[in-house]
Amino acid sequence: MDPTDVCLLRELEHGLPLVPAPFEEIGKRLDLNSDEVVERIRLLKEAGIIRKFRARIDQRKLGISANALVAWKPSRGDDGDMGKLLAAFPSVTHCYERRPIPGRWEYTHYTVHHGYSRDRVQNEVRAIAEQIGCPDYLVLFSTREFKRVPNVRMRENGGSHP
Repeated sequence: MDPTDVCLLRELEHGLPLVPAPFEEIGKRLDLNSDEVVERIRLLKEAGIIRKFRARIDQRKLGISANALVAWKPSRGDDGDMGKLLAAFPSVTHCYERRPIPGRWEYTHYTVHHGYSRDRVQNEVRAIAEQIGCPDYLVLFSTREFKRVPNVRMRENGGSHP
């Protein structure tokens, strides 16, 4: 890495600018053209310095404020396809299977849903329950958002907490 790469990484930590040509904008700040910015990002990714490069949408700014985790308890005769059934619904953004705790927590499947209102999410989940024949579920809405943001101080200290 050279000093330009270090500056590029600092720029990228703040996210891409919301402009029609974000790499061109970053390039202006670093005295590079957009192709050079993209090429440097590619090389940093190949070297393992950048592990992931992805978009994160602030769903709340789009009005998506009803976020729910749904815990599903399949009927005793479930043939094991519950996860595949749930994951196939377009409104399911995440789908997990976990072991139950007999006598304490019998739910085995979990889905995540996002919507513009709690009513919409509830109706969506109710429709899924009817389609797959699973009436036993709990809808748990988020009450507070905890963002995942890069911990710059932790990286500056070599991965240890201050």
